[in-house]
Amino acid sequence: MAIATSVRMELEAREATLLSPYATQSAASEGRVVAEEEDAYRTAFQRDKDRILHTKAFRRLKRKTQVFLAPTGDHFRTRLTHTLEVAQISRTVGRALFLNEDLVEAIALGHDLGHTPFGHAGEAVLNEVYEPGFFHFEQSLRVVEKLEKRRHGVGLNLTHEVRDGILYHSKGKAVLQGRVAEGPNTLEGAVVSVCDAIAYINHDIDDALRAGVIVLEDLPADAIAVLGQHTSQRIDAMVVGLIQGTREGVLGFVPEILEAMNALRDYMYAQVYPCEAIDREIRKAKKVLRELYGHLLADPVVEIINADPEDSLERRTVDFVAGMTDEFALKLYQQYYIPKPW
Repeated sequence: MAIATSVRMELEAREATLLSPYATQSAASEGRVVAEEEDAYRTAFQRDKDRILHTKAFRRLKRKTQVFLAPTGDHFRTRLTHTLEVAQISRTVGRALFLNEDLVEAIALGHDLGHTPFGHAGEAVLNEVYEPGFFHFEQSLRVVEKLEKRRHGVGLNLTHEVRDGILYHSKGKAVLQGRVAEGPNTLEGAVVSVCDAIAYINHDIDDALRAGVIVLEDLPADAIAVLGQHTSQRIDAMVVGLIQGTREGVLGFVPEILEAMNALRDYMYAQVYPCEAIDREIRKAKKVLRELYGHLLADPVVEIINADPEDSLERRTVDFVAGMTDEFALKLYQQYYIPKPW
């Protein structure tokens, strides 16, 4: 065991030698809610990454909408492929800035675990019907802290730094606006929050082009001239712009890249996300989830009944609905509301 223990200690020593002064050291983690004996071969953040990867919530992401609901093509993004793209882009930035890649990856893999079926449409419905409000980043934290079960108890018992990064992963907008975000509280978490935007801007454009919702010529010409015509060119330009624009532990973009990136983001929010082809399906999805929530509240299934009795029935129902895949939600809706043929 002494030899095995030295592996983790050597990894921690390497971090102390190689990482930036602004990086988060595994050995300096603020720890877990419930103290645990350290692993012989893995650092604290490596263990968190592994725990997230093996959850049921992570596996369900493969059947949750990113933007296009129930696409018939095999090449449209899902919430899982979005997560993997965020993780890879974030690791590239984290490595170039000499940050803790294990912490970066753990946050990226866990950041959307609480996302609802049908993407942000489902989030909007649950926020509407559940009086305390519903936000996917808070639900992601709830998933890792309570809803996922481990052999030794409830929740994954992740480190403070990973939980912080998951909770504040939607703060990247501040960096895009040239402001310093109020969270996350590690530079690794901040990297994930910005790379989340880099990922969705580019893959949503790619999916919109694939779906025929837009053509390349529709995109802002000045932004394309700066960033490139192809997805890989645009991602590379944004990543390099972020690395070169970061100074003294504060994330930022090269101004020209930031302006072009915001032009594309603004275009997507103004022209693509609200377009009729997408909005028509979103309206249907909202109806499905709204009616499912009402039905399950009035006639709870066993998963809701057997959940923590200290939580309200509304809270348990929200957890159940939020955890559904698109496919499961549609199947349940059909079971409850669509007549069966004789």
